Amino acid sequence: MLAYIVRRLLLMVPTLFGILLINFLIIQAAPGGPVERTLAKLQGIGGSALGGGGDIVQAAAHGPGGYRGSQGLDPTLIAEIEKQYGFDQPPATRFWHMINDFLHFDLGQSFYRDIPVLDLVLEKMPVSLSLGLWSTLLIYLIAIPLGIRKALAPGGRFDVWSSGVIIVAYAIPGFLFALLLIIVFAGGSYWQWFPMQGLVSDNFAELAPWRQVLDYAHHLVLPTLCLTLGGLATLTLFTRNSFLEELGKQYVLTARAKGASERRVLLGHVFRNAMLILIAGLPATLFGILFTGTFLIEIIFNLDGLGLLSYESVINRDYPVIFGTLFLFTLMGMVLRLAGDLCYRLVDPRIDFERAAT
Repeated sequence: MLAYIVRRLLLMVPTLFGILLINFLIIQAAPGGPVERTLAKLQGIGGSALGGGGDIVQAAAHGPGGYRGSQGLDPTLIAEIEKQYGFDQPPATRFWHMINDFLHFDLGQSFYRDIPVLDLVLEKMPVSLSLGLWSTLLIYLIAIPLGIRKALAPGGRFDVWSSGVIIVAYAIPGFLFALLLIIVFAGGSYWQWFPMQGLVSDNFAELAPWRQVLDYAHHLVLPTLCLTLGGLATLTLFTRNSFLEELGKQYVLTARAKGASERRVLLGHVFRNAMLILIAGLPATLFGILFTGTFLIEIIFNLDGLGLLSYESVINRDYPVIFGTLFLFTLMGMVLRLAGDLCYRLVDPRIDFERAAT
């Protein structure tokens, strides 16, 4: 098992390098980089008015340096702006410096916030962690018992109507459900039972510890409910199908023939085997909710987390934040996938990844 872990860790290096390289090349071709945005501000033009070409594309219609919006500006000023953002060096040199910094976990400094990218990520992390951890916990606590109950009576009344409710809930977009909750429960048109912005109240530090817990939970109810609804359907149906498959296998029939009770068959035999796919998928589920599923929810409920940070960095062409978060999220995703494989082995020691790889 140790050899398998070492091999997976070594494979992360070229994978991570390839992902960074491909995204770096795409970013270089994207229009309206940081230099052009700065020049547009100096000219009094909104950044959104820029288009086509990117920072490294040159054309005769462009001013000094080949940047859109540089007409009429002093070439010395443009050279200083290029140097400020590091664009006085060729792309290959910039990419090499970035990779070298990432090897030392130096993610650089944000162009527009003027603080280290790592500090920025750590500042936004509590919001995304809170949403991801609590919604994942609720999804598993609800979906697994519900899926087991559906598997015990497939095709029955409970299975049919619960499947209908789950499919309808899954079909509702998360942002639409969030708006509905705000309208009904956050002072939109009816009741104002829950706050609609921030992770805690402004006077959070002045509250007693038990009131801090209640205040924190009070702010998380609506956004967590939105994320839970979105992830509930898939895991419930996975659980149902996984248990149904195990219940039809020969060892279950043998256990029943020997007189084992349904409770012992379910908990002592079926549960362990059926939970393999669910446990292995836990890291990927958590990663998906943490870093890809919270963007719209963060915007709607005014939560300043990693999803909103990633979106703003792309809009502002904040390259250090874009590549720093890409590096961290990709690395965490690969580590969590490895953790999923280890969960397989923990639940069922019979699984041998080394033998499967040969």
